[in-house]
Amino acid sequence: MGRKTTDKIVFNNVAVLDAGAKGVSIAKAPDGKVIFIPNVVPGDVVDVQTFKKRKAYYEGKAVHFHEYSADRVIPPCQHFGACGGCKWQNMDYEKQLYYKNREVFNHLKRIGKVELPEFEPIKGSDKKFFYRNKMEFSFSNARWMTDKEVQSGEEFEGQNRNALGFHIPRMWDKILDITKCHLQEDPSNAIRNAVRDFANENGMEFFNPREHSGLLRTLMLRTASTGEIMVLIQFFDDNKEQCEQLLDYLAYTFPSITSLQYCVNQKANDTLYDQEIILYKGRDYILEEMEGLTFSINAKSFYQTNSDQAYQLYSITRDFAGLTGNELVYDLYTGTGTIAQFVSRKARKVVGVEAVPEAIFDAKENARRNNITNCEFFVGDMKNVFNDAFIAQHGMPDVIITDPPRDGMHKDVVEQILRIAPEKVVYVSCNSATQARDLALMDEVYKVTRVRPVDMFPQTHHVENVVLLEKR
Repeated sequence: MGRKTTDKIVFNNVAVLDAGAKGVSIAKAPDGKVIFIPNVVPGDVVDVQTFKKRKAYYEGKAVHFHEYSADRVIPPCQHFGACGGCKWQNMDYEKQLYYKNREVFNHLKRIGKVELPEFEPIKGSDKKFFYRNKMEFSFSNARWMTDKEVQSGEEFEGQNRNALGFHIPRMWDKILDITKCHLQEDPSNAIRNAVRDFANENGMEFFNPREHSGLLRTLMLRTASTGEIMVLIQFFDDNKEQCEQLLDYLAYTFPSITSLQYCVNQKANDTLYDQEIILYKGRDYILEEMEGLTFSINAKSFYQTNSDQAYQLYSITRDFAGLTGNELVYDLYTGTGTIAQFVSRKARKVVGVEAVPEAIFDAKENARRNNITNCEFFVGDMKNVFNDAFIAQHGMPDVIITDPPRDGMHKDVVEQILRIAPEKVVYVSCNSATQARDLALMDEVYKVTRVRPVDMFPQTHHVENVVLLEKR
């Protein structure tokens, strides 16, 4: 069956003007409205067929290229265009860095409306591909058919439609089968392809997300700079014989797997955080190393997904903090305590706070493993824990490092920082828009003195940013 269509408009000879939010590019229609177009590069001249019309904009796709941008490169991935994971793979990397740097500047200037120093050069990634240490793939019994397959007119009834790969953007129940992904180093591709092939050969049911049925639900692969590997399979049906058949095959075929785990998840969503994770072989964690420190990563741990760039991010954070060895540092949203432990050698004491109990357990275990005695970790909702009583008990911080989730800091946390007003605040953010909002709230007390974006995710539009705030 063909895909559902809507009324379409074709605009000819449209110049792609700029890179926009979420990895799409921007053009202007003859009527003055903005057109959002994926898989094109600023400088391309294209014919655009729209598939969505709104009051202020169109969404469309390029159906013919008249001119190619000088900034365009050939994407190496065979799945580019169908997979939404690496939207900028067709753009020269230096240009990617330019647009990321500009996005951070625009957010801080337009949303934050704060006085800014000259930005320090965005820290690019030496690895442009195969840089992720964690990947999650989904199983489906209804593989997404690419445009090329649909246009071929082939009949697919009765064919194997099983897939193991990524969700199609905006389509929660559609999975693109992935043969080779350029995001994680081998044996990632080998393990994923072996799992799919073995499951097909042995008649194992792939998940049906609409009916909530089938055996195989998700596959998570974690790798570390130490060479250790974690594999976790999420099953839906509790078929012990088939589960063990697949796990035994993996253990035999890939003896380099350090941690082989699984869970049986029959709830509506496939999040792991409320699931019992069962160790099948090896140990229930892998070890990551950074500047002589060792961190254990378990199935539920948060760890920066680009290990090499995490080191750069933390180095910049430590540099911005300007520690001399005498400071009491608070590390808010500490996660598993990686930043806290990374800066601890240059601090008198570090106090980390995090809402996730498992993360704090990991932080304490990692500190013990690294023989770090000047870090303390506490669990609780930041807006409730980070109060006057907590500060009275643990001391007034000289420096605060904060690395909140994408939503930024809760307003109560911002107000508390302003109330105690340490000399420096180092704000690490994965979302410069919410960071800018928080900087605006802090502008009366703090001046932004240093800014440096860090590219953690080449080939995508995502960018981290580090800001140093010093008391006026």
